[in-house]
Amino acid sequence: MSGVAGAGACASVGAATASCTSAGSTSGALCGGSGIAGRLPTRVLEHIFSYLELSDLTKCFLVCWHWNHCLADENSEVWRSLCARLLSEEALRSDILCNLPTHRGKLKSFQHALSSHDCSRNVYVKKNGFTLHRNPIAQSTDGARGKIGFTEGRHAWEIWWEGPLGTVAVIGIATKRAPMQCQGYVALLGSDDQSWGWNLVDNNLLHNGEVNGNFPQCNNAPKYQIGERIRVILDMDDKTLAFERGFEFLGVAFRGLPKACLFPAVSAVYGNTEVTMVYLGKPLDG
Repeated sequence: MSGVAGAGACASVGAATASCTSAGSTSGALCGGSGIAGRLPTRVLEHIFSYLELSDLTKCFLVCWHWNHCLADENSEVWRSLCARLLSEEALRSDILCNLPTHRGKLKSFQHALSSHDCSRNVYVKKNGFTLHRNPIAQSTDGARGKIGFTEGRHAWEIWWEGPLGTVAVIGIATKRAPMQCQGYVALLGSDDQSWGWNLVDNNLLHNGEVNGNFPQCNNAPKYQIGERIRVILDMDDKTLAFERGFEFLGVAFRGLPKACLFPAVSAVYGNTEVTMVYLGKPLDG
């Protein structure tokens, strides 16, 4: 399909999507697809969809059952093509996304990755789109939030350090009001009532500027090892934050979280250290 034809196809899809969203409800949109949109062959639809942005594809789910079914395969050519277009070669070829088996899952993770715009000026997100690098700035603690926060549902993401921890290395959650930079080497996450953190260096839980006990709550808890993936589980329905290491559930770290938009967050102090975060989606039960 030529560029002009592709643009025309995108316009047609956009019109169908707009008519769907303006119609009102999801149930009304998924009405069986008796119009032209519902009769387009799957191969044609997949080719058209490959021109669209991720936000547009989300709307396309609601146009009709035929479109919804076409996009339901999370490893289809549509999602593969979008992965190739949006994700870096490093992210796709390395083991960063190894726990995400589908192309659509990888795209969701990219949407939720650490933000290059909502972070300390002393850090940046590398070209792979998932790894935070802290510059060697003296007497500064620097953090970053994820691109998307959560107000409901259950969510899981993995986080791991790929360099020295230094004296303080904290993972957790924060509201939009929590600072992402401060002077000195401190536990930035958990330093006020807007963030909750687990300091991997000394296994302390932190909130509102206070230590809320040791974590995990066991004798001689092992120290974090560089490269070890920690799974963070945020349950906005039960208002809890929990952690897993490997296949071991470490327990609930915080309860009674506020009814607010909460973001994945990290804070670091060591120069040239790197932290990677990968959003996994809804955690598995059991």
